Amino acid sequence: MLDERRGLKEIGKQAVWTLSTAKPGNGIAQLRDNNLETFWQSLNCSRLKRSDGPQPHFINIQFHKIVKVKEVAFYFDYKKDESYTPQRIIIRAGSSAYDLREIRAVEWKEPCGWHYVTFLEKDDDSAEQDETDESGPTKVISTNMIQIVVEANHQNGRDTHIRQIKIFGPCNFASMDVSFSTVEFSKYSYIR
Repeated sequence: MLDERRGLKEIGKQAVWTLSTAKPGNGIAQLRDNNLETFWQSLNCSRLKRSDGPQPHFINIQFHKIVKVKEVAFYFDYKKDESYTPQRIIIRAGSSAYDLREIRAVEWKEPCGWHYVTFLEKDDDSAEQDETDESGPTKVISTNMIQIVVEANHQNGRDTHIRQIKIFGPCNFASMDVSFSTVEFSKYSYIR
């Protein structure tokens, strides 16, 4: 309800989610269950006998059609997760895994609670944005796929915990002759 007031709707349920690794019992279901006590936990790749190291970890979010995305929301709890908490995340977007482009890189210091990552109007691929650098207008991206890359954790942790992720797109209000200026009136503007 609060997101609709902001003009956004959660569209993550329209996608197919895949993870690079997951500890049994700590996978996609826990990442998307709206319970802040559960989480996705990646598996340390060294346990899988890979020689290329434990990071980065990936979350792939594939939509069956092009969707508009306004922001990605993450829930972290550094106090509970400590070295499992992501410190640096990269968000990529594209039409498939083969043409992903970096849209935003964000770093956090001991994050607790919800953190909303928007896409800035200035389209500078080389510019790294800090979570506090939300200056300037934001944009909506049209994409078939989003990839979230956990590049580094706090205290050089190897496995990662992310408690929740939500993907938000703009609400599609049908155009009408009468436009309402408040959400309360807009709620009743559709015929069932």
